Amino acid sequence: MKYIKPALDHESLADLLLSRGLIADRATLIARLKVTSYFRLSGYLYPFRTADDSFQPGSTLTQVERLYDFDHRLRGLLLDAIESIEVHVRSTLAHRFALDHGPFGYLDPMNFPKFDPAHDDFGKWERKLREQIDRAANLKGKEEFIIHFNQKYGDAEPIPPVWMACELMDFGTTLSFYRGVKVPLRRLVGDALGQPEEVVLSWLLSLNAIRNRCAHHARLWNWTMGYAMRIPSARKNPDWHEASMASNRTGMALFVCRYWLDRIGLKREWTAGVSALFDDYPGIPPADLGLPANWRQTALWLTRSR
Repeated sequence: MKYIKPALDHESLADLLLSRGLIADRATLIARLKVTSYFRLSGYLYPFRTADDSFQPGSTLTQVERLYDFDHRLRGLLLDAIESIEVHVRSTLAHRFALDHGPFGYLDPMNFPKFDPAHDDFGKWERKLREQIDRAANLKGKEEFIIHFNQKYGDAEPIPPVWMACELMDFGTTLSFYRGVKVPLRRLVGDALGQPEEVVLSWLLSLNAIRNRCAHHARLWNWTMGYAMRIPSARKNPDWHEASMASNRTGMALFVCRYWLDRIGLKREWTAGVSALFDDYPGIPPADLGLPANWRQTALWLTRSR
């Protein structure tokens, strides 16, 4: 089917929304469209629409902007939590990997038995990591510790030890590092959480997707993840099942982040920040994030490990 919709200027887009029943001051709506594109705003307009693309009676620009602002704060909270989780994973991996295989053992594909040689998994990971290291050493990246290493050891060592390299990994490279190493090393991360490594892997896959969406300012409210997060077994983790969350929605990520931060003893104030967000936007249903109405009263959210 050929796409035939024409491009419209901001004034025409505002008139289109107003003609469909959105309640807004025209000048204010035009100003909003100039700083937030029509297409981006449409994701927040969607729940107010009817089957014929008109808006439900009483739908206002203010309501849409509150959804937009809620989502902005939600991204900030998740990005803050994911930063600590990412650092925890790569710190754990780098420390144990260096003890087991030496400072430069990450250059040997034999130390990554979970990588698939048929798909050149190790080669893809190594090339991406080398790009990140090279970027940090040039004038644009200008990471002082890499520049210092190259100046002092570059004549003999073309690449830094693993604990330095890990500081330059993005989440995707860290995730591949986790996927490629021996299972006992992956279990070290899971042991800190009291969870098996396959559960942790599913969490990391989803958190990586969320991290990428945050980096591109994409919508997390009312969004369905491509990867479902594994819910821990009911036998050992009954609280996870009492919470009754959708495992492929953003609310699940809030619970995973809260649980992870709690288990590693970081950011105790983060949980209060999440509660404050929902307190400030009481009209936004928890169901939009795949959460039950009583999610803040569940044992999983209330219980602390330490």
